[in-house]
Amino acid sequence: MIPLNFDNRFIRELPGDTAGAAHSRQTPDVCWAAVPPSPVAQPKLLTHSAEVAALLGLSEAEVHSDEFLAAFSGNRLLPGMSAYATRYGGHQFGNWAGQLGDGRAIGLGEVVNAAGERWEFQLKGAGPTPYSRRADGRAVLRSSLREFLCSEAMHHLGVPTTRALSLIATGEQVIRDMFYDGHPRPEPGAIVCRVAPSFTRFGHFEILAARGELPLLKRLLDFTLERDFPQISGAPAERFAAWFHLVCERTARLMVEWLRVGFVHGVMNTDNMSILGLTIDYGPYGWMDNLDPGWTPNTTDAEMRRYCFAQQPVVARWNLERLAEALMPVAPARSALDAGLAHFDATFQSSLSSMLAAKFGWLSWQAGDAELVETVFELMQRAEVDMTEFFRVLAEIKQLAPDLEVLRVAFYHESLFQNHRDLFQSWLERYVARLAEQTENDAARRTRMNQVNPRFVLRNYLAQQAIDAAERGDLSMLETLMQAARQPYDENIAPELTAKRPAWAVNKAGCSMLSCSS
Repeated sequence: MIPLNFDNRFIRELPGDTAGAAHSRQTPDVCWAAVPPSPVAQPKLLTHSAEVAALLGLSEAEVHSDEFLAAFSGNRLLPGMSAYATRYGGHQFGNWAGQLGDGRAIGLGEVVNAAGERWEFQLKGAGPTPYSRRADGRAVLRSSLREFLCSEAMHHLGVPTTRALSLIATGEQVIRDMFYDGHPRPEPGAIVCRVAPSFTRFGHFEILAARGELPLLKRLLDFTLERDFPQISGAPAERFAAWFHLVCERTARLMVEWLRVGFVHGVMNTDNMSILGLTIDYGPYGWMDNLDPGWTPNTTDAEMRRYCFAQQPVVARWNLERLAEALMPVAPARSALDAGLAHFDATFQSSLSSMLAAKFGWLSWQAGDAELVETVFELMQRAEVDMTEFFRVLAEIKQLAPDLEVLRVAFYHESLFQNHRDLFQSWLERYVARLAEQTENDAARRTRMNQVNPRFVLRNYLAQQAIDAAERGDLSMLETLMQAARQPYDENIAPELTAKRPAWAVNKAGCSMLSCSS
């Protein structure tokens, strides 16, 4: 028997639709709907996260057992599991979309581990739910593999995120139109088991406010405070203010972490925003190769670029404003919401300055640093310089003998390096002069910089190579990327995993931009 201690507070303490039917429908006055996963034909465990398994108290033998495979493919529930999908709404690309909900994610309950930590389980791709609308609730291998890899990669980078326990092939085909161009095709299906302390989103509050279900909105708020923020105490008004303050702070810090590692989420709708400040719902995400503030990995956003790299903090602030609007009917005072949003602004600015100082090797942020940063970022954009590679080689600059050739490897085109050589040389001299203002040797600075500037990030072309191989039955690239993801700041990662985006990947499907199709 797999030793998991279930304590399913979400469905125990909040009202739900217990009909158990999967057909699409509106579900007023509830927070969840009971729905069983749809069994699959030939489940096969492709990989799992040993770290997440250990966190949950699962041994390697238990993960490889028939019981585990049946449970986490959706074929059979373990004792204590309860299957359900949650109801939420959201603003998608700036427009209110009404009821959304878990359209292809089915919760299995909440586990309390040996350390007393609470972890929710969700199967993504386990079949239709009342919130699937016209979709089948399934997921394909390419999107499932990307979510599994990215969840764990982000964790090891130090970015707040949901986690992934397992990736299981279903043995069935799923029909998808990858680019929404009228050419659907069958693809292998897969299911990810994702894990988080809570999957509550901004949209869980928004749908209740939009539908005027205010008693339930207050009930959900109280539940969230009790279960997910037990550290916050005091009178009701004080607790609410402290809670919203913390939600805004965590969201601001998350945005700074995304900017630090060059991550673009791709679809920052309010229903994809975690109340815990976690990265959630890995769809058309991507890591920026050559620095481009306007880059988005999402083909759906190619024209508007609402969710591009540079816009992410702005969108996060906008999403928090929508959350504040939803909470207003139950907020003790409007001032608590205004104060929280102001705290987002202050936290983002201070955290951004600290992060940039660390990336550039400065011991603190000083007046004039902003101009140095803006100058080189503009140059990097014009000259198509790889962001990840640039900051790793910048750490190699010697203060007493700065050599521009050290930075050459970060450029995608030799002609652009030559065309911008003088401008970069001028900037480098100013940068070294700034370093000279602090008393730190090159070795110490290099060590500090390499602790915040990753050597390895999950570039789209690498993930696509793993997908292509996995669809042929070869899981070696998947395991190779998992190993690299566990040590993203290590200098000794294989060069083929840290190389800049190759020319063949610029326009290859899955290597530059992706759709939301999964």
